[in-house]
Amino acid sequence: MARRFNTLDVFTTTPLAGNPLAVVRDCDGLDEAAMQCIAREFNLSETVFLLSPRDPVNTARARIFTPTRELPFAGHPTIGAAILIGLTEAQGLMRGQDILIALEEEVGVISCTVGYDRSGIARASFTLPKLPVPAGQASQSLFIAQALGLEESDIGFGAHSPSIFSAGNPFCFVPIATRAAMSRAKPDAALWPAAFGHMERGACYLYTRECVAPDHHFHARMFAPGLGIAEDPATGSAVAAFAGVLMAQDKLADGAHMFAIEQGYDMGRPSLITLGLDVVDGQLMEASIGGSAVLVQEGTLHL
Repeated sequence: MARRFNTLDVFTTTPLAGNPLAVVRDCDGLDEAAMQCIAREFNLSETVFLLSPRDPVNTARARIFTPTRELPFAGHPTIGAAILIGLTEAQGLMRGQDILIALEEEVGVISCTVGYDRSGIARASFTLPKLPVPAGQASQSLFIAQALGLEESDIGFGAHSPSIFSAGNPFCFVPIATRAAMSRAKPDAALWPAAFGHMERGACYLYTRECVAPDHHFHARMFAPGLGIAEDPATGSAVAAFAGVLMAQDKLADGAHMFAIEQGYDMGRPSLITLGLDVVDGQLMEASIGGSAVLVQEGTLHL
């Protein structure tokens, strides 16, 4: 059977930057084993498979696979899939207004607002279906530093120390003192289990306040060898969980907050993710992820 597919670069306004994503359409009747094989064939950090929704009030059902396993939720597949549906199914409507795309993911239904920014680039945002929660105890900074090829003195800044949070996928969040140290980070496979082996997937998200762009708030890198991802150019699900880090370690004041998080620069694929937080009485009430995407390829799978 012929199945259409597209690739997009997500969390960027420029082709061949950001985080590449494959979206396979017309996937009704395709079983899980076939989806996993196709994701392995694309060999991108994630591949999305679009199916008919279980509830007809929603737009589509989306299943998300890395090269090695299925994920219940991920940020750049959600943004990319929503933008693709908007561009291919409702482009005329989008010229006059933002539209709502409701995606059924394993974590729940995610409602995405899709439209064009002032420069004519497609952009989407969504409210997190699940707020971040602590997801375990981080290992000692020494073990983390060794697994990353860094010095223990490179770990931490201000009130920030390693922590684990999840908004659907767990990540170990590692604050790094300088961007120079971030650039030196190089995961050591032999030492990885000692630092992250107690986590379900062993995904590690490094962040520092020293940014490339002066108007950005954090510079980040993400390593997830357990998911078949040596390094990810932009990680929306990590940024979603990062909201928990900011609440716990920065003690954000009541009100609306917006953070611009850059990633992928060390890979030559600069990316930008926006994270919005709404804090009431010292509690995180709502969080959102936003970003742009551009179409790169289209084709047909004969499967």
